[in-house]
Amino acid sequence: MRVGLYPGTFDPVTLGHMDIIRRATRLVDRLVIGIAINRDKGPLFSLDERVGMIEAECAAITKDTGVEIVAHPFENLLVDCARDVGAQVLVRGLRAVADFEYEYQMVGMNRVLDNSIETVFLMAEAEHQAIASKLVKEIARLGGDVSKFVPPAIDAALRAKLA
Repeated sequence: MRVGLYPGTFDPVTLGHMDIIRRATRLVDRLVIGIAINRDKGPLFSLDERVGMIEAECAAITKDTGVEIVAHPFENLLVDCARDVGAQVLVRGLRAVADFEYEYQMVGMNRVLDNSIETVFLMAEAEHQAIASKLVKEIARLGGDVSKFVPPAIDAALRAKLA
């Protein structure tokens, strides 16, 4: 069984994330969404809220594809998380050249830590390349419309959280 791990903070999950998740299901038999516990980032949504959002948003993809998708919070090294969930592949989304520079460094470090885990990069679809959770939160905080960047349930959750 091919197991992939797609890590991130998912604060909040965006249409870009969902695009990568859907496309990653073509590559693996089981996809683990690693939800990073990163206290330094000061997430808007709690860990439980982010896990719930991922589970709710991925249910339809699982139904459509037959690929099991599970949410898995983690606070350890990414390669350790991959080992914990039995992942052979790390799935990473790329939006722009700046993402690649950072990801290139991460792949090098992860390969030194565990060279049995491969990293696969998926380019975000053109309509999702500008979407970043940080920008979505900023737009929402300032009263802007983020419905073009997040699934409807996430839009509602953002509105409720910031009300």
